Amino acid sequence: MNYHTRKWIKPEDLNPNHSLFGGRLLEWIDEEAALYAIIQLENTRTVTKYISEINFVSSAKQGDIIEIGIEAVEFGRSSLTLRCEVRNKMTHQKIITIDKLVFVALGEDGLPKPHGKTKIEYVEDRLYVKNTSSENI
Repeated sequence: MNYHTRKWIKPEDLNPNHSLFGGRLLEWIDEEAALYAIIQLENTRTVTKYISEINFVSSAKQGDIIEIGIEAVEFGRSSLTLRCEVRNKMTHQKIITIDKLVFVALGEDGLPKPHGKTKIEYVEDRLYVKNTSSENI
């Protein structure tokens, strides 16, 4: 699992129990996972289709630093399924796990569009392929 984003828990992120508000955390997760899917599928018209059961394992308090981990699980015809884990950066204690987040690539017509991807691609690999192919022209 790669941890891409870190968040510092501030007073505006807290619920009445003075712990991290679950809705705020879900907002961060959805945004991070969407960005990951958009980059992998190379399609800015990628949307959240499904989020499976959410397991709140522990809480975070003001001042904690958390990190959001995203991992690709499966490529579909027009979809990408991810898994997510959020943990405390300092203690590595799990805060939340989500086994399945499904994102779908859409065409300009708003309908699912095949993306043709079958595995994770890293930006460096795409840049290298584009640079080497342009040198051959």
